Amino acid sequence: MARQTITVTEPNDRWLKQKIEENEYASKSELINDLIRRQRELESERNWLRNELIKGEKSGLSTKSMAEILEEAKKRSK
Repeated sequence: MARQTITVTEPNDRWLKQKIEENEYASKSELINDLIRRQRELESERNWLRNELIKGEKSGLSTKSMAEILEEAKKRSK
């Protein structure tokens, strides 16, 4: 595992210490790794959504009604 040294502002350091004191995390390292993991997940979801929106824009206008579109979406989600 790679070791890093980081500098955080006082408010951020207080927040980190508070989370550890509240027993949400065992260490600052665990908390920082969780924050990075969550950010990576958010970026992945955002990229997926961006790609889906681009595909939708490229597909052009639909002649289907809203009810038909909704029904198709419901079928795909199952």
